[in-house]
Amino acid sequence: MSGRFRMVVAAVAMFAAGGSAGAQSPFPSKPVHIFVPYAAGGGVDILARTLGDVVSRQWGQTVVVENRPGAGGVVASQALAASPPDGYTLIVVASGHATNPFLYPKIPYDTFNDFTPISLLASSPNILLVRADSPFKTLGDLIAQARATPGSLSFGHAGNGTSTHLAGELLKNLANIDLNAIPYKGGAPAINDLLGGQIPMSFNNGPESVGQLEAGTVRALAVTTAARAPFLPNIPSMAETVTGYDTEVWWGLLGPAGMSPDLVAKLSHDFVAALNTDSVKERLSKLGASPIGSSPQQFDAKIRADYKKWGPIIEAAGMKAE
Repeated sequence: MSGRFRMVVAAVAMFAAGGSAGAQSPFPSKPVHIFVPYAAGGGVDILARTLGDVVSRQWGQTVVVENRPGAGGVVASQALAASPPDGYTLIVVASGHATNPFLYPKIPYDTFNDFTPISLLASSPNILLVRADSPFKTLGDLIAQARATPGSLSFGHAGNGTSTHLAGELLKNLANIDLNAIPYKGGAPAINDLLGGQIPMSFNNGPESVGQLEAGTVRALAVTTAARAPFLPNIPSMAETVTGYDTEVWWGLLGPAGMSPDLVAKLSHDFVAALNTDSVKERLSKLGASPIGSSPQQFDAKIRADYKKWGPIIEAAGMKAE
């Protein structure tokens, strides 16, 4: 009897395990949606779609990229914060995610408590551009002119509070010069006015700048990261002229708050693996971006560090969202 009893117990246990496994299918068992807080065709959109294609093949499930532009990423982030923490709704944010609380006084979510960091995916320097025929050959030339005639020079940027705006404000702050910040509705219009001679310089991200640099219509005076960019090895970094200067635009993956640690670990692992594929590395290189693939903890630390770094600068400059 005891032997038969053990067999019955084992059978019940197997049945229970099978029922449990059937009740919770392995992730993902249906399409995964990734919000992009900006219009199609930009750096965030390209990164999300490139990674989405790779993880879709890994998972054998569709990855749907949804463009939800508006309010510098606030619209899409609010939608994510209200989503179930089941991994089926994610977002690729840019570095503005950390600074939006200073730009929007009534932001409808908590930047830290309403999201789950998954991975810091990639980064790119911003680039200080002048026209190819500009009299400024170096960053030193530009700074000397700004000091000789305070307030006479303007720089274009992609909009109030964007990473390109912050790059210009950091230059003003660290080099102790007076420059006029001219906001545009994106980086492309700023480049158009730069080429047209309406502004003498513009800060733009890598994806926006690469084509113009290859065409020879603009000259890069410096990249904004502390070290030179691998895709522009002959262009100085800002820090070579302005001590302590270091900024970039980054992109990272978030989920809603309350995700299970196991699910976060899986998502982080799978997206980091996608970043390390040759096709993704090649695509990012052409955009002037570098893959990172951090842990969730490292991404959380990055968001918090940028929040602390940029808050005082934004408030000192009186920046508000457009």
